[in-house]
Formats: sequence, structure tokens, C-alpha cells
Amino acid sequence: MSPTFRALHNPNYRRYALGSLVSNTGTWMQRVAQDWLVLRLTDGSGTALGITTGLQFLPVLLLSPYAGVIADRFPKRRLLQLTQLTMALASLVLGVLAVAGVAEVWHVYLIAFLFGIGSAFDAPARQSFVSELVGPDDLTNAVGLNSATFNTARIIGPGVAGLMIGALGGGAWATGWVILINALSYGAVIWQLEHMDTALLNSPKPVARSPGMLLEGVRYVRSQPKMMAILVMVFFAGSFGMNFQITSALMATHVFGKGAGEFGILGSAMAVGSLAGALLAARRVHIRLRLVAGAAIGFGMAEMVAGLMPTYLAFALMCPVIGLFALTMLNSANATMQLESQPALRGRVMALYMTIVMGGTPIGSPIIGWVGEHFGARWTLLGGGMLTILGVALAVALFARPRRDEADAEPERVAVQAA
Repeated sequence: MSPTFRALHNPNYRRYALGSLVSNTGTWMQRVAQDWLVLRLTDGSGTALGITTGLQFLPVLLLSPYAGVIADRFPKRRLLQLTQLTMALASLVLGVLAVAGVAEVWHVYLIAFLFGIGSAFDAPARQSFVSELVGPDDLTNAVGLNSATFNTARIIGPGVAGLMIGALGGGAWATGWVILINALSYGAVIWQLEHMDTALLNSPKPVARSPGMLLEGVRYVRSQPKMMAILVMVFFAGSFGMNFQITSALMATHVFGKGAGEFGILGSAMAVGSLAGALLAARRVHIRLRLVAGAAIGFGMAEMVAGLMPTYLAFALMCPVIGLFALTMLNSANATMQLESQPALRGRVMALYMTIVMGGTPIGSPIIGWVGEHFGARWTLLGGGMLTILGVALAVALFARPRRDEADAEPERVAVQAA
């Protein structure tokens, strides 16, 4: 089998990848539909869009550290089935409200928050479950293929959602049918988790409950300079640079005067670059910290260039470049955090990582939405790019300075070996 796809030799991972493709496609369809619903209900308010995104990610900020403890204490396969069902129910309620024509913006706010609770408990379990599906030799490859699956869905989902919303008239009623499709898509993940061969899983023994489990995970991460540098970089990128739901929506509607179909195409265009980055990541055997930093700088610069593009076509052509750098940064950071962490602490480590990556969104998205509404959509990209580069500089200054006794040492790298 090609080195790019070697993790697929594992039957459990094949089932997982297929179910994830179906579910992620539905999730990306809902993201476009939810954003379009908010814009319809608020006459195009960027602030309302930012609040919705912030509320959806706020539970990640509040609950993910505790969710990491839960992921280490309970079987991840069953936990994931429960979180997927929770998110399916949230999508079902929002879809019914929209189709019935009674959806109001506060409904979207509330359901986005409830959806975020499910996501907060899902993320650390899902991220650390990959190491149970495959051995350490295939972990980097599996993380890359996960990203490839995610971004394949990201190519398909937004485009299909935009076309479907346009074909159904472009109103709130149309967005509801798209959201209902996402509610059904969670069944694919629940089914594949139920039908896995448990004998092939590399599941560690659940950690017994003990006082200070959360603080133990925090202290462990704080003792690892490489992890801390990564967390600083992804915080700035995730909080201020990766608000694509807001930036793409505002650029499409406010700057270029486009509709739902063109808005969806921008998400698919960005995913093309992300998919290319994921396939490249799947082939890597070694990951250096400088790769994370370089990709973050490239991402920030690409966003700033995109913010200056004069036409919709030029902006759309920059989206794959943004996606390539963003995926390279996140995939390298994710694999490093997993491979560097101890198995008994991996759920808590990944929970802290997801808290930083996604939990900063409630801080950044309302700010970015407000900037877009008052200073123009272009500044959402220019400001986000500049702050991402600032985050890399801060991370290097605080955690990545070479020690005098290591001046002649070779650059740090992550070898694909047992964590």
C-alpha cells in the first residue's frame, strides 16, 4: 500500500475514516447553512455571526479540560457514540425550527451553544482515539489521513450546501433542510463505532478517578517547552486567524456582493488547499517544531494577501493557499502533541490542545465580527494574519530559544515512535 495511505490497512481505521467522511460532510453543510441562516435573520450582521460562532465554541473553552479527564477515565468508543448523538439532536431541533419558519436568532444562539457542549466532549476523545485505532508507527499517517478525510468533506459540504440553499430559494426554510441532512449524517459515525473489532483496538486501561487529575495534565504540559510553544502559536492562529466562517461570509457578501452559492464555493476552495496539505502530511515521518512555526507564518501572510485581493476570483484563488498553510500548521501541531505525550495523559493533553485551538474562538470571533462590521471585511483578514505572525514571534521568544548547552545539538524533531 502507498505510504500515504498505509493506516488504511487497519480495518477499524477504514470504518472510522468512512464514517467520519459522511459525518464531516454533513457538519460542513450545516456550518454554511447556519451562517446563512444568521445572516438572513439579522440582515447581514457580522456581529451576530461572530456571536453565533463564539457561542458554539465557548463550551470548548469552558469544558474541554474537564472533557479530557472524562476521555481518560471512560472507554472512548462509547463516549464518542454519546457525543455524536448529542450533536445530532441539536442539529435536528435547529433544522425543524428553520423548516417550520419559526427560527429566531436567539434559537440559533442557544442551539449553537448546546451543539458546542457536545463538541467539547467529543474533541479530546476523538483526537486521542486515533492512537487506539492504529499503532505508533502509523499514528502520524493516521492523523494526516484524518485531516484528508475532514478536508475532503470540507470540499464537498460547503459547495453542496450553497447550491442546495440557492436551489431551494435562499431563505431560512432552505437552510433548515441542509441542517436536517447533517442531523442524519451522525448516524454513520455511531454505526461504525458500534461495528468495530474491539480486539484490534489499542485501548489503554481507563484511568481511575483521583484528586487533581486536571491539574496533573496542566502541570505536565507546562513542563514541556515544545508543547507550550505550539499552544501559543495555535492560540493566536485559532482565535484571530481561523475565523473562516466569518471572514469568508463577509468577504463574499459585503465586499464582492455574492450569494450563498459563491459563499459555499469559497469554503470548498479553501478545503482544496487543506486536502493537499493533509496528503503531504500523511507522507511525513519526522515533524520539526520549525515546520509548525513556518506554516503559521505562511498562513498569516496568506491571509493578509487574501484581504487585499481586488476581485472575487482572485480571493477564491488565494483560499487554497490559506488552507494549505493552515492544515500544515494544525496537522503538525496535532501529531507532535500526541507523539510527545504519555498514553495515560493523552486525553488531557489533547483536551488542552483543543481548548487552545478551538476555545480561543469565543474570544476572537466576536472581535473579528465587530471589526468586519465597523472597519470592513478586509480588516478581518489583515488583522487576523498580523496577529497570527505575532503569536509565532511570541512563542519563539518565550519557549523556543536555544539553550546554551544545546547550541550544537541537532534541531528538535518528533520521531515516529511509541509515546
